[in-house]
Amino acid sequence: MARISELVHYPVKGCAGVSLDTAELTAAGLRHDRSFMVVDGAGGFRSQRRDPRMARIRPEAGEGVLRLAADGVEPLTVAVDPGGPRVGVTLHREPFTGVDQGAAAAEWLSQVLGAPSRLVRVPGDHVRETGGLTPGTSGFADSTAVLVASSASLDLLNGRILERGAEPVPVRRFRPNIVVSGWAAPHTEDLVRAVRLGTAELGYAKVCIRCAVTTVDQETGEKRGPEPLRTLAGYRRADGGGVSFGAKFAVTRPGVLAVGDELEVTAWGEAEEGLGTRLAAVL
Repeated sequence: MARISELVHYPVKGCAGVSLDTAELTAAGLRHDRSFMVVDGAGGFRSQRRDPRMARIRPEAGEGVLRLAADGVEPLTVAVDPGGPRVGVTLHREPFTGVDQGAAAAEWLSQVLGAPSRLVRVPGDHVRETGGLTPGTSGFADSTAVLVASSASLDLLNGRILERGAEPVPVRRFRPNIVVSGWAAPHTEDLVRAVRLGTAELGYAKVCIRCAVTTVDQETGEKRGPEPLRTLAGYRRADGGGVSFGAKFAVTRPGVLAVGDELEVTAWGEAEEGLGTRLAAVL
């Protein structure tokens, strides 16, 4: 029986995740997920790809407040300002609008990251359409609202990493929103096309192509490569380029989720071309 074993949201894009027992799933993903984003002086989003120290920033989102903490500095509580100055920002070369959250947040982030930075929030009238097999929306996520990974997929990967004599990686390296236990076969998440969980429903969008963020230790904010990308390259190469781990889903029915909820798959599909053949060869 497949169940939710972990729920995680990331209030500030690129910063540490927050484990949840229960969560509201909105049309844009888990409540507060990627509602905030750190940008540089030109409005470009900051990411662990270039700023791995972001992993050490621990956010906590509440109603009307955002708390930021990091080792070595005093924590900061930001009174969320939905009506602050609107600024142009870019996310993977796409233009969006962010609501600036003020000088105190900018000063705190600049100190922690060692470079000029500002904090922006998704505006209330944010409009974004995400692509893939099931269209949807999201806040400041890279693309689709929800990332799902399974324990079986991680077990296969770590078994192959160990065969190389390297250290296994925790699931947090992949920054999932939902971790599923109970599927016997690895990468079952790639085959799901529609699923009910809690009182919500998800529709499959696409596999998740992984980047260098997976080589960052999420506890220390330090790069630890080349794993897991080196091992994934041996059996999870996508035809369009890159390597895949986990699957992205759009929200088709908002609701409430909890750790322990069962997953009822209501529609199945086939693995995307290229991935299925390579995966079958190693099982």
